[in-house]
Amino acid sequence: MASFKELGLSDEILKVLEELGFEKPTDIQAESIPLLLEKNQDLIGLAQTGTGKTAAFGLPLLERIDPNNKATQALVLAPTRELGQQIAEQLHTFSKYQKKVSVLAVYGGAAIVNQIKALRKPQHVIIATPGRLIDLIKRKAVKLDELQYLVLDEADEMLNMGFKEEIDKNLSYTPDDKLTWLFSATMPDEIKGIVRKYMDQPLEVKVNTKNEVNANIEHQYIVVRRRDKEEALLRILDSDPDIRGVVFCRTRLDTQDLAEFLMRRKYRADALHGDMSQAQRDKVMKRFKAKSLQVLIATDVAARGIDVNDLTHVFHFTLPDQNAYYTHRSGRTARAGKKGISIAFIGSSDQYKIKMLQKKLGIKFEAKEIPSAEDIVAKAVEKWCHEVLDTKTKGKLDDQLIEQANILFGNLSKEELTAKVLLNELQKLNIGSDRNLNDEFKQRGEGGRSDRGRGGRRDGGGKNKYKGKKKFDRSGRSSKGKKKNKSSGSFAKDAKNRYKRKKKKA
Repeated sequence: MASFKELGLSDEILKVLEELGFEKPTDIQAESIPLLLEKNQDLIGLAQTGTGKTAAFGLPLLERIDPNNKATQALVLAPTRELGQQIAEQLHTFSKYQKKVSVLAVYGGAAIVNQIKALRKPQHVIIATPGRLIDLIKRKAVKLDELQYLVLDEADEMLNMGFKEEIDKNLSYTPDDKLTWLFSATMPDEIKGIVRKYMDQPLEVKVNTKNEVNANIEHQYIVVRRRDKEEALLRILDSDPDIRGVVFCRTRLDTQDLAEFLMRRKYRADALHGDMSQAQRDKVMKRFKAKSLQVLIATDVAARGIDVNDLTHVFHFTLPDQNAYYTHRSGRTARAGKKGISIAFIGSSDQYKIKMLQKKLGIKFEAKEIPSAEDIVAKAVEKWCHEVLDTKTKGKLDDQLIEQANILFGNLSKEELTAKVLLNELQKLNIGSDRNLNDEFKQRGEGGRSDRGRGGRRDGGGKNKYKGKKKFDRSGRSSKGKKKNKSSGSFAKDAKNRYKRKKKKA
């Protein structure tokens, strides 16, 4: 594969790419950049999410801008404000050593007055969402009469979101002799219609056009009942504190509910969806990029602007309806040559979807089980013990404080002190119970009365295994208040009870 230097980029751009650690261009970059630099022709670039399309059109665009011409020379249309912001940020970064090239992102959800004010200054490149651009054109805040380059990014997604009419209207304000560069993951009939109407004998670059998934992604699925999905996610997060990822939900309500569930349990999580104000969305993304958040809960549309290179996991709380969306979701991890894991939470009736994804996308899924409470606690104890052992105390504590603690703990044996301190640490874990979610699923299956918490487990003949008047709720207590089992429902409390019984026997 060619290097960036061989693609014909300027020294100013190459210097930035070197600082960013970009060593080799991706396929779409290697094929598109030379054509966009040398040819005065329209171009269609087909490639999946996460393949570096922004640099593929952004670098040649910056090379072609004349900083001495104050007119708006390039327009990039993007489906979402998050993606628009991301493109603007990258173009700002790429143009670091160039003579002043002005770039501005305009989008809905932000004060239009501020954007109009910014547009009074020369803006060489404007990145816009279709609806907001129409508003600005109507207010005569944007002039596109000298436009030379038009980029339609994520064109298929813009059409999926219903922007066909807005795209037509936006393009009607642009000169006929401009160059049009269209980048998309797929090529549906509506895109072909845009090509026929607005493009003139375009060059075509096709990379990864069969909806292929990044080979560096490990695909897994977990069969779990709907009511246990939240706890399953908690256990996975607890099993590896280095996880950093995105959890995809189907609806805005599901997204907000799951984020609130995690935050109540003190996890570093937040939501990203269309009902949030732009200021709220910006704040969440800023925290996520700064690693103040461990996981981001998002809808498919809201996640379009997420471009973070060090995400370890993608979670599908619900599988998407379209194969392309699975590719888009999974493509949020394993970027910049790194590896990543994609985990789908499914019910037993959804296993056919896994088979279909394997067949259609040419990938292989591995079945995984939910980590047990015992395994999580064992890992947490080992990690905590190593942290304690590695802690340097010399010269960091006042001798009087150490003496005071020794006096207070003086009547405790080493074993008793260890047990108390360890139990205190275990109580910080978020494990709600020590149930084996995998065994319960296998025994009861998904659905039926048991899954909805309305009755006991059914035997193979379909009859209720628990006969008589007693009914048991999820805590294991009968309706008369009599204990069904010895478990308190809390792993930390059970550990404490076991310790007390062991001490009494001793």
